[in-house]
Amino acid sequence: MADPKTLETFPNPASHRDYVIAHTHHEFTSMCPITGHPDFAEITVTYVADKTCVELKSLKLYFHGFRNEGIFFEAVTNKICDELGAVLRPRQLTILADWKGRGGITSRITCTWAPRKRR
Repeated sequence: MADPKTLETFPNPASHRDYVIAHTHHEFTSMCPITGHPDFAEITVTYVADKTCVELKSLKLYFHGFRNEGIFFEAVTNKICDELGAVLRPRQLTILADWKGRGGITSRITCTWAPRKRR
């Protein structure tokens, strides 16, 4: 299982400005929780950093932590969004997961992170 504690950050070198950072992982793999077959996706993380940016090797290792996890497309995309959001606390964050076709169907899941408002 992926561990968000593996995500490392570094100070945003231009925190005075909004600029878009986009990282794409072309070989994301998780497992179908029903069949146990591998699911393949291209995951794009797009964000506007506030105080911190994600370090890429740690992001890659975090993504690799899903390889043997049985999890639905929707769940893994939302989990990545929630965990990156919690670590980075960005001004804006979107996760786009383009899932490879199986049985003639492709799927695209898009999640946007926002800090939770206190009730």
